[in-house]
Amino acid sequence: MSAQFDSLWSIVIAAPHHRESHSVHGPDHWKRVERNALILATRTGAIVPVIRLFALFHDSRRENENHDPNHGRRGADFARSLRGIHFDLPDDHFELLHEACTWHTDGKHHKNPTIATCWDADRLDLGRVGIVPDPSYMSTGFAKEIASHGSIDPWLHLTHIVQTSPFTGI
Repeated sequence: MSAQFDSLWSIVIAAPHHRESHSVHGPDHWKRVERNALILATRTGAIVPVIRLFALFHDSRRENENHDPNHGRRGADFARSLRGIHFDLPDDHFELLHEACTWHTDGKHHKNPTIATCWDADRLDLGRVGIVPDPSYMSTGFAKEIASHGSIDPWLHLTHIVQTSPFTGI
């Protein structure tokens, strides 16, 4: 993980928010979404900086643990406010990030492999709230395979492959 991403992570966590320290939508969840996304990216071809930023921002502006219909857009807009100051992405990659964050709760399936990877990575962490991930809600074949298996554990070794790739810096 790059020092720049570690710094961004600290900035996002330190920003004012309405979460409890151990929120089911908080930093522990973000880390698992990042891990899931990195695993999925080994087969989906997703753009790694986008999926890592999605993990960080998608729930970062939640106002409560329950129904919070605009939290994804607030997270996307928060990312926009930090872009060019604390991280950079090409415009086309940022638009993927913004769309993935904005629609991650309301979107069903997506054909773009990066957005699909983001959404699937989030959905594969539903076990934290007692929901077994359903393969029919997954956009990628790999996430469907993992959800059908019932555990991501057999694929945990794949995070090392993506994290050590020279293309993962943000």
